[in-house]
Amino acid sequence: MGIIQDLLKDIPVPKMAKVKQNFSTAKVEDFDAVLQAELDKDYIRKTVKPGMEIAVAVGSRGLDRLVDLTAGTVEFLQDLGAKPFIVPCMGSHGGATDEGQKAVLEHLGITKESVHAEIRSSMEVIKIGELDNGLPVYIDKISSQADGIVVINRVKPHTAFRGPVESGIMKMISIGLGKQKGAEACHQLGFKHMHEFVPEMAKMIMDKMPILFAVASVENAFDKVVKIEALAPAEVEERETELQKMAKKLLPKIYFDQIDVLVIDKIGKNISGDGMDPNITGRYPTPYPHGGPDVTKMVVLDLTDQTEGNANGVGTSDFTTQRLVDKMDRDTTYANGLTSTVVRPTHISTTLPDDRQGIQAAIKTCNILDFTKVKMVRIKNTLELSEIEVSEALIKDVNENSNTEQISNLYELEFNNDGNLF
Repeated sequence: MGIIQDLLKDIPVPKMAKVKQNFSTAKVEDFDAVLQAELDKDYIRKTVKPGMEIAVAVGSRGLDRLVDLTAGTVEFLQDLGAKPFIVPCMGSHGGATDEGQKAVLEHLGITKESVHAEIRSSMEVIKIGELDNGLPVYIDKISSQADGIVVINRVKPHTAFRGPVESGIMKMISIGLGKQKGAEACHQLGFKHMHEFVPEMAKMIMDKMPILFAVASVENAFDKVVKIEALAPAEVEERETELQKMAKKLLPKIYFDQIDVLVIDKIGKNISGDGMDPNITGRYPTPYPHGGPDVTKMVVLDLTDQTEGNANGVGTSDFTTQRLVDKMDRDTTYANGLTSTVVRPTHISTTLPDDRQGIQAAIKTCNILDFTKVKMVRIKNTLELSEIEVSEALIKDVNENSNTEQISNLYELEFNNDGNLF
């Protein structure tokens, strides 16, 4: 037995119980009708002319009903006589290559067949100006040559900065449409002033480029669309600010203020740009945002298949497993840090041979006297929070909170012969 195994062999793993967390289930019921009503606004009908080639910008996030949002928008434009096509709008994602970005869209279900429009993918950009501080502003060259541009995105809190406008339409325009060079420029001076750069860049692009309208969605805690709005360029900033407030109220959470150990089964880019949403974990890659629980130690166990080796976010945990590290594509992962200038999430955290030892290491180092009383929470990922597992030390908190309910008896976590959880 090695020194690591010897240090951890007597650390007890607590019994756990399943807990249901309650969030609002309100959502858009008649999706197609609501989308059609939003698109069928006078300013859109007056703006879109027959024969116009229109770039429909679609990002790399797993939005609810993304294919339906995109296909519905494409069909509406086609009905008006326009000729829409899809452009990947995702900064440096997809390995910062044209084929990689097209592949990301395909993984999200966006194909020529599913949305009835071709995909034109390129990393080539043009520079359209500079901010007062000298930051260059770029836009995808293919989109710049179109007769019009339509942007589709979800509005939600960002993971690395706070401001009236965070992650949504304006970020999609400034960073997504800017491709790798635009994303790099927007991140060049860090996240401290990102709440200023994102809207400033977006407004310049909207002033100089033929942005026709945007389709914004807001999702509930179960990642179901609760709001759809079609926005004219002149109203994007004001409406996105209000939609951002709505999104923050609907954000899911872990209903405990202090957690000794947080175990996360899987992280990935399909879960969050940061692998796991810091708004949920309380662990942020920069000092500028805030919110979430106070977590003493965190361990992430594995990567999602959809992330294709991109382990961005693992560095914000304290411990991980050899299984996760073996799946890690370092080039893709490090590209995130090199573009965003935030490299802590791409670090490889302390790596243990298996799940059991990763959890034991987190318990051993969580700074409590009695390890049998550890307040431990286990979640599948930061998207699926309606059912979680908690240790016995948190049962009292569960019973005292009207939003949480114990739905099983306490049980031992089961590990296979390799030391990994079933």
